Parts: sequence; C-alpha cells; structure tokens
Amino acid sequence: MNEKIWLSSPHMGGTEQKYVNEAFDTNWVAPLGPNVNGFEKDLETYLGHDSHVACVTTGTAAIHLALIIAGVERGDDVLCQTFTFCGSANPIAYVGATPVFIDSEEDTWNMSPELLEEAILSGIANGKKPKAVLAVHLYGMPARIAEIEAICKKHGVFLIEDAAEALGSTYKGKKCGTFGDLSILSFNGNKIITTSGGGALVCRDAETKSRAIFLATQARDEAPHYQHSEIGHNYRMSNIVAGIGRGQMEVLDAHVALRQKNNDFYKEVFSTIEEVSIFEEPNSDFISNHWLSAITFNSENMNRNREKLRIFLLNLNIESRPLWKPMHMQPVFSGAKTFGGTVSESLFERGLCLPSGSNLTTSQKSSIEKAIKNYFS
Repeated sequence: MNEKIWLSSPHMGGTEQKYVNEAFDTNWVAPLGPNVNGFEKDLETYLGHDSHVACVTTGTAAIHLALIIAGVERGDDVLCQTFTFCGSANPIAYVGATPVFIDSEEDTWNMSPELLEEAILSGIANGKKPKAVLAVHLYGMPARIAEIEAICKKHGVFLIEDAAEALGSTYKGKKCGTFGDLSILSFNGNKIITTSGGGALVCRDAETKSRAIFLATQARDEAPHYQHSEIGHNYRMSNIVAGIGRGQMEVLDAHVALRQKNNDFYKEVFSTIEEVSIFEEPNSDFISNHWLSAITFNSENMNRNREKLRIFLLNLNIESRPLWKPMHMQPVFSGAKTFGGTVSESLFERGLCLPSGSNLTTSQKSSIEKAIKNYFS
C-alpha cells in the first residue's frame, strides 16, 4: 500500500515546541497566560483594522459566543449560509434560535447577497426581522462580504463573519476576519495554521473582547468567591495550546503561499481535462488562501463523476472529500426554511476536495497527478 496522502494534515513550523516548553517551565498550564496573550496579540497585529481577538477552544465556540453577544435568543431567526460545515449552523440551535438557510452564488460558492436581501425583506414583511446573519468564506474563498455587510447595515441586522477557513484570504484588499460586527477563526488540526484545536472571536473594540472573555470563563463576577449573575461557558483557550499557535503564526504566510501553489498545481493537472473545473477566484477582488483546492465535474457523464474519482483515489491511499453537504439537506435541519438551494445542491453532487496540505511533497504531488491522469485517460 502506498503512503497515505491526507486531505489536509497539520504542518508544524519548528518553533512551536519552544513556546509549549515555556508554558511547562513556568507552570502556566491553564486557560490563561503569556502564550494566550501573545497569540491574541499576534493575530491582532496580523489582521490589523483595530482587531481585538479573544482566543477560545474552537471556532464553533466562537460562533456560539458571537450569537450570545449579538443578543440572539430563543425563537429568533438567524440567516445562515447553507453550503458550509455544521459548525457554522449548530450554535444557532445552541441558543434556541431558528436557522434560515441561504443558498450560494455559483462563482464564489458562498452566500448570495441577492438571496440574503430577499430573506431579510421576507422576514420584515412577516413581522419577524432576522436577528443575525452568519456568512462563511468557504474553502478560503472570500464571500462578497462587503456587499453582504452593506445589506446587513442597511436593514440593521447583526453580521457574523465565519472566517474559519479563510485566515490569509482578502476581499478588495481587506483581510477576511475583519468584516462584519464580529468574526470568527478556527485553528483545527486541518486548517491553515493549527493549535491542535482552537478558535478565536475577532471583535471590533476592546469592550466586546472583554465581554467575550467574561462569557468564555464561566461569566464569573468580580468577587473573592465564585459568583455568577448570568450563564457562562468554559471556552477559554489554554496556554499550552496557544503556544502552538504562536509558533504557527511564524509560518502563516508561508503556509498560505504553499496552499496557493497547490491550487496552481491542480490548474496545470486539469488544464487538458475539459469535463472538470477548478475552484478559483472570480476576479482580482478576491485572493483566496486556497485552504482546500476543489474541483467540480461539468458533464452529466455517469461513467466519470466525483464519487467514482473519490473511490479511485481512496484505493490508491489518496484522501479526497465531497464538498460540504448543504445544511438544508441535513436530517438534523430537515424542514428548515431555505432561500434558493439548487446551487449548493448541485455543487455537493458534482464537487470534490483534493489533497491540499501545505506539507505536500513533490513526490506526493507526482503520485496525485499520475492517479488523476490515469483516471481520466
């Protein structure tokens, strides 16, 4: 059996152990400490735009906190991109709100601004204006987030930007993670940079960051004893995990460049295969980190499709994965109201993510290229 080629495996830069050792040496083995402060500062400097970052246990936890800060309560409607991972939508259920799903546009695969405004106006007409919007940058490709932000501001709806997959991507020259009222990041093991598990809430002011940290540390009131006036959560990132993140920040730009080169590699591999399209930026407004490189099959040829290619690669020990199954198609969200739906459904049926790790070797790329060309020959 050939060596396993993973879809997107962790890629250490070499200095992470230094920060982790410092945490052990100083006995800062807790959900606070110099590494947490340092990692937050590193992210704030990288993002710019007066960002204020609170590091937490997961990107999902960051979305949960964002919804609480947005004032979303039981029975409220939250408009959410349907073409995404369940971690975007599940926190809506955590707070007892109702998800309303919005379909994608064909070129970015992200939330359609037109359908978003239609959904907001529909809610207003029915006497129930949505409380928040949750827009995602899928696979590192920026959504038309400035247009989405303008629509939300026009109608007074809170915008949460899910940039879990988009650290290092930009839209119209502005970094993803700096739009909207709040943004979230993820440092899961398969992301551009990883802390093994972790996430961050990106706030627009210091007061909101303080509020997020308060909620993430069990909402403990200022008192010599443990006192709680509201429900909090145990979501704060540990100092050890943050140490990994500090080392990863030193290689972030290099990892983004390597993922972008992977996308160029696939463009070349598929350049003569007309029945497949590579997911790429629509125009120069978009710069994707290409966290995952993905393809779609253009034809209805049943002899060759994304599932047959996935199994073909799997038999060669090469991991690939279908595109996200839309949330409105998931059993757990059956019956949820959806605006549009055909674009994301079609992408799910036709699309495949290919190995995209920043640590792919030349030999592994050669094996992938050979396998793909054998499949289509």
